[in-house]
Amino acid sequence: MKTQVPEMQFDNYLIRPLGMNDTADFFSLVDNNRKRLEDFFSGTVAKNKDIEATGIFIPEMIEKMEQKIHYPFVVTEISTPKLIGYIDIKSIDWNIPKAELGYFIDEHYEGKGIITKALSKIIAYCFDTLQINKLLVRTHEANIGSRKMVEKNGFRVEGIIRNDYITTSGNIVDLMYYGLLRTER
Repeated sequence: MKTQVPEMQFDNYLIRPLGMNDTADFFSLVDNNRKRLEDFFSGTVAKNKDIEATGIFIPEMIEKMEQKIHYPFVVTEISTPKLIGYIDIKSIDWNIPKAELGYFIDEHYEGKGIITKALSKIIAYCFDTLQINKLLVRTHEANIGSRKMVEKNGFRVEGIIRNDYITTSGNIVDLMYYGLLRTER
């Protein structure tokens, strides 16, 4: 039985599950933002090094969604429908239940509040539909935009985990952990 994952709308934007027809557009989104994403989205960037790799990546993500272990979403403009962002629900532990959120937006759409609103919709989906109890976001201390965005969505700093992540360039860095409980929403 196929997992039903909803589309969500706000303003002139649509959040929908990543689909089989998104190969070229998703590759372009990653490729156009590769330089700024490579350190902290190393897995996604590495798995989308060319169009053929993206053609493998997307079915893998859809299979993980069917297994209810990873939910990949794209953010599009309704009018075009150009892919402008990506949000995923990952590292799901159904025993707690808790999950981690990851996200990025095309650099031409940064600073407009789009990903903040999109994340708000995904948070509601996690808590109300998936019945997740806790959401986690990990970000680098220098990523002020990401920090402000999760704070606007109610996340609180839970701590800084030292030497927690290795970037594509090989640097081992600290990450800030943010958490949000369903009861805090």
